Amino acid sequence: MPYKTLIGLEIHVELATKTKMFCSCANEFGKDANTLCCPVCLGLPGALPVVNKSALEYAIRAGLAFNCNIATHSMMDRKNYFYPDLVKGFQITQSDIPLCSGGYIEVDSKNGPKKVGLIRIHIEEDTGKSIHTDRGDSLLDYNRSGVPLIEIVTRPDMNTKEEAQDFLEKLKSTLQYIEVSDCKMEEGSLRCDINLNVIDEERGLKTNITEIKNLNSFSAVGKAIEYEEKRHIALLEEGKNTTRETRRWNEVENKTVVMRTKEVAADYRYNTEPDIAPIVIEESWIEEIRRNLPELPHHKKARFIREYGIPEYDAGVLTQSKDLSFFFEETVKFAKDPKQVSNWIMGDVLYRLNEEGIDIKDLRFSPKDLADLLELINEGKISNNIGKKVLKDMFETGKKPEDIVKGKGLVQISDEGELKGIVNKVLDENQKSVMDYKNGKDKALGFIIGQVMKATKGKANPQLVNKLVLEALKEK
Repeated sequence: MPYKTLIGLEIHVELATKTKMFCSCANEFGKDANTLCCPVCLGLPGALPVVNKSALEYAIRAGLAFNCNIATHSMMDRKNYFYPDLVKGFQITQSDIPLCSGGYIEVDSKNGPKKVGLIRIHIEEDTGKSIHTDRGDSLLDYNRSGVPLIEIVTRPDMNTKEEAQDFLEKLKSTLQYIEVSDCKMEEGSLRCDINLNVIDEERGLKTNITEIKNLNSFSAVGKAIEYEEKRHIALLEEGKNTTRETRRWNEVENKTVVMRTKEVAADYRYNTEPDIAPIVIEESWIEEIRRNLPELPHHKKARFIREYGIPEYDAGVLTQSKDLSFFFEETVKFAKDPKQVSNWIMGDVLYRLNEEGIDIKDLRFSPKDLADLLELINEGKISNNIGKKVLKDMFETGKKPEDIVKGKGLVQISDEGELKGIVNKVLDENQKSVMDYKNGKDKALGFIIGQVMKATKGKANPQLVNKLVLEALKEK
């Protein structure tokens, strides 16, 4: 049967402001519990909230980057519900008049580029954090209470887990480019909820929407979508429907589990926040923020293709991260071949970053050092394989490539006379391989060249070795 999955996302993003949304407490992660609190973020009687202008600016920046309309008049509302980590008994958020509306993010689909529409981006405050101990106790840390958030709500325009993951990657990259959030999911800076249902297009049936809360990785988003999609289809095939409910992803069992039946907006009893005046934003301020937006990832990708002549795939990888794109451009300033730089960054550099679990901004060497390493290779002073070993040493020690090459005696052997002697010695010691080559076994050539490289500890010029070996074999 033809089934169509409808996926919408709600993404909560902590803004990287210096202070919280409605008070002057520091907005920092990892401090001792309950050390970044005041009467405002603890909701004590008589404490009055004051809107953080920087949070407004960051939200407008995000709205402009995602092609939204910015409201010149908006307001704050109270969303009433009770959790132990919500001390006031309500959350200050936006309901009827969000700061940003409309907009879209373009993703890659199996049918080509596709625009995923945004319904809104609104500002609100975060709650505190409940910590459950092994003894069964629940502890409360209110450091996060009052941290400024934007909530980004999409239309149900995505149909596959791949589209949802691509959407999140592009959203995260853009938010980091415009410097409104670090988007560290492991620290809770970016959290994602999924809304999903399935349509049986042949019979005109559709399941009720299921919400999956607080996914903490893009991998978990993909797994949760895949699981829920299969669950909804199985129910349709049994002639059943889903309950309108909220679920969570169980990473251990690789499945979603029920949290509660789905609430509706009326349950929250929204009402206007009486302690905060309506928010009025001048058009001139919006335009100033627009003018100061940095180059966005898709613009940078197009420029990399145009300016450096690298393939679209390379440009896409290099511009996924602001720090990675910066490292590439800085390296290219000192190197002659942008494609060679791209190959090394996408290959050995990213491999080692993943192996060591570090970010490119934490490298022990500079873009100039990488360019110098490539120059050593291009000048024939070291081979490509030696270059990889030197790069590994640069990762570990931060030393200059020239110092590593000199210190370890890695300068490539390009003296033809010296190499001829080594080649002849290897051929004399491997007569069987010589005969195999002459009898048409091409693999024997690779073995002989490998023995020469081994004899020179990888320092011989590979091209010259290949030439000398072939010449010597003709004479045998």
